[in-house]
Amino acid sequence: MVGYVPGEQPQDGVYIKLNTNENPYPPSPRVIAALKDAVNEKLRLYPDPNATSVKEKVAEVFNTSPERVMVGNGSDELLAIVVRCFVGEGEKIIYPYPSYLLYKTLSEVQDARECIVNFLEDYSLPEEFLVEDAAVTFICNPNSPSGTMVPVDKVSNIAGKIDGVLVVDEAYVDFADDNCLRLVDEHPNLIVLRTLSKSYSLAGMRLGFAVAQEDLIKGMIKVKDSYNVDRLSMTAAIAALEDHETFRINIDRIKKTREHLINSLKKLGFFVYPSQANFVMIKCSDALTAKSIYLRLKEQKILIRYIEQPRLDDCLRITVGTDDEINALLETLAKINNSLKIL
Repeated sequence: MVGYVPGEQPQDGVYIKLNTNENPYPPSPRVIAALKDAVNEKLRLYPDPNATSVKEKVAEVFNTSPERVMVGNGSDELLAIVVRCFVGEGEKIIYPYPSYLLYKTLSEVQDARECIVNFLEDYSLPEEFLVEDAAVTFICNPNSPSGTMVPVDKVSNIAGKIDGVLVVDEAYVDFADDNCLRLVDEHPNLIVLRTLSKSYSLAGMRLGFAVAQEDLIKGMIKVKDSYNVDRLSMTAAIAALEDHETFRINIDRIKKTREHLINSLKKLGFFVYPSQANFVMIKCSDALTAKSIYLRLKEQKILIRYIEQPRLDDCLRITVGTDDEINALLETLAKINNSLKIL
């Protein structure tokens, strides 16, 4: 197998970093203050193995019960726990393609049987997405790398028709117009995953949570590591979730910049997929390939995501940064376009 390859984390200078979907704005000031207070002698003690305070805060903010919440070391750990818990050797895991590449890695680690269903050209799900006897079905919604969204009623329909577990990976949903959290009440086989990495600017703290009915949560808890979330991550999570104003301000800023980025890329001649995330995906031409644009931007210390995979090798994913970062990107792209016209 080939392990999951994260986006580049450059070590050779200062870059405009638009390749790993990090929030360009700092976390809530409450997070910084809470972390300073939490760096004390209690660090010698193990953290709460159940992350009770975080579960209670999540339940309060998202109108659910603590018994329906499980906290993980980022939503990536929760994805691994789902596979470990519900998929036996040789059992089927379903996911659409192209999507989050970690699903493939986790399937191979578990020696599961992958049933990959291609998205249609517009990144909608085909009717044959439903596969009989699937142990787990993954839907990244909004999808990465396309930024597109499967409608909530479509997700609900899928959950109602399958026998196995449906995991809706909502890492980017705070930038979208809708979400699937309300479907948990209707479907006992549904798990909704969230992360504080993107919308709450806490990628460095690694904290995510799952919301599902009690029976699924009880099963997942059986296979998690004893102390999977550390004290400081829990402290940061609670402080972030309490500061709705900072959260809302940053979300609104990113969505406004996203609209500017999409409109500007279209004026430059790129096809832009409709995005409900904090990134956009563009399709490039034969004359100016995705790889050549990626390399030329990198020379100018601007990083975007080039994924050398089938159906993606003519595409680029661009994180929504600050207005200054996006304007610098657009100016450089315009120069690259002009140089091609001169040639």
